[in-house]
Order: sequence, then structure tokens, then C-alpha cells
Amino acid sequence: MLAHELFEVRSMLRKQGIIFAYSGYVTEAVLSGVGDAIKQKLLFDDANTKTARSVFAVFVEQMQNMIRYSAETATAGAASSSPNGIRYGVLTIGQENGDYVINAGNLVQLPDVDRLRAKLSRIRNMNKEDLRALYKEQLRGDPGEGSKGAGLGFMEIARRASKPIDFDFVDVDDEHAFFTLKASV
Repeated sequence: MLAHELFEVRSMLRKQGIIFAYSGYVTEAVLSGVGDAIKQKLLFDDANTKTARSVFAVFVEQMQNMIRYSAETATAGAASSSPNGIRYGVLTIGQENGDYVINAGNLVQLPDVDRLRAKLSRIRNMNKEDLRALYKEQLRGDPGEGSKGAGLGFMEIARRASKPIDFDFVDVDDEHAFFTLKASV
């Protein structure tokens, strides 16, 4: 990519208030390294402790969702340390109307869209008290269908967000949709 083209991308991101952008394959090591940079940036911004913790927690949940669930993977031969390969996603952190905004996106399988939409709609429509109760209930119960963790990630993001979460899906081919989740802190 020529300098002019990449500078245009940079300029567009800055105009939109983006302070951090990542697009690529995600691993736990990437999450850790990028997380350190985000912590430092929040420290430089003098973000209050509660806000900084919430931004970081939402960032971690968003990245872990990509690591576990993105339908776009790269795999190596039999020597690969990860049986499922590494997964691809995009994440931005920006500032909008005094809030930090964390956007993440990745491909998902089309059959998963309705389940995700229903789960996220339910969470988005809950108040903080109902979210807290659901979170505690989920801690005691079994992970949901298709979950590769405790099933708490979306709830944790919604609990930390200062506004209702926002999400969207767009079909990209016969098998996949691009899923995006936005949280303001």
C-alpha cells in the first residue's frame, strides 16, 4: 500500500475519533500485547479508574469473542499448537460524545445469526439490575448452546457499557455474515 493510501486510512480513522484500530488474526498473545498498549493509552488520557477498567474489560471480552468464535480462520499443518487455527477479526476503540466506544467485528456462520440476534436483543433490552441477576444465574448454570466459555461475555460487555449495546449483521456470502458489536463506556 502506498504511503498516500495508508495515510488516507489513518486520516479517516482519526476523523472518526478512533484512537486504536486492529484488523488481523487474533491470539491470546496479541490480546495481551494490545491490552498493554490500551492500558497505557488510557493512563495517558487520564481516564478515571472505573472507566479505564470498563474499557479494558470490554476490549478483552470483544477480543476473546473473536478468538473463540470468528468463522474466519487460518490453520497450519499437523504441527499447529491450536487445533482450530487462529481467527480473524477487527476491533476499534474511539471516543464519541465523551464516551469510549469499542467496536468489534468478525465473520460468523449464517446458522448462528438468529441465535446471536435473539441473545443480544434480550441483553440489550435489560436494565442493569436484570443484567446482574441474569449474570449470577448464568454463573450457576450451564453455558448456552454453542458457547466455548461460561456464556458471560455479552452480559459482561452490557454490564460495563454506559448505554445499551448495539449490534448488526450483514450477509457476506452463502455461508457467512459479518457480525459487529458496539459498546460505549
